[in-house]
Amino acid sequence: MGREFKIPDEIMLDATPEQIWEAIATGPGINSWFMGRNEVEPGEGGTVRTIFGDYAPELTVTAWEPLKRFVYRSSEAEDGRFIAYEFRIEARDAGSAVLRIVASGFLPGDDWEAEYEAMTRGLEMFFRTLAQYLTYFPGRIATPVTAFGPPVSDWERAWVVLTGELALTGTVTAGHPVQFTSSGLAPIEGVVYFVNSHTLGLRTSDALYRFLRGFGGALVVGHHLFFEVNEKEAERAWQLWLTRLFA
Repeated sequence: MGREFKIPDEIMLDATPEQIWEAIATGPGINSWFMGRNEVEPGEGGTVRTIFGDYAPELTVTAWEPLKRFVYRSSEAEDGRFIAYEFRIEARDAGSAVLRIVASGFLPGDDWEAEYEAMTRGLEMFFRTLAQYLTYFPGRIATPVTAFGPPVSDWERAWVVLTGELALTGTVTAGHPVQFTSSGLAPIEGVVYFVNSHTLGLRTSDALYRFLRGFGGALVVGHHLFFEVNEKEAERAWQLWLTRLFA
């Protein structure tokens, strides 16, 4: 068993096609909103490489139309699994544009529903982060910071622990203010920009902080820092923070 899927999204952006293309079709651009560290070999037949912990896919570029359309997809595994991403840019007046995105592919196995839900919620976060990046940090390049927490068996309790640590009380919604300090980490003072059942995103004046429920239940941080920072040291600090909360 398994399921073919297609997850469409559409974002109206106060950004030019050139700014959007730089964000979606270059390694430094993708580093500033997606996941992990990325490289793009441009042109049809090129490669998009991502390193996100142990997940290190290489996807082939199947369409390359600068400022208009960018498509890349993985090869098909023996069980039929693959994923593809398509981005279409439609310029509008006054330096704005519509970005239409479709993630599609095939999920094998009897547990595809749980994986599909996690993927859907994660993509919602990633694409809202892209909008935040182009709105608040256009032209800037982030340092991606990734860390993985211990396995969590009770996500509802993990969510309570996470929001409590961040001093977020009551029902957390977009626009909720947040202030957080912890030894070894840069202070966070900003707002919630996105939240769903699997993810939480915070925006400050110089960073986008994200907390995600990884497939399998562990909490993952996937931040984008627009200030000078040692990537490895920051990842170690967040790893220690996750271990303290959830070990």
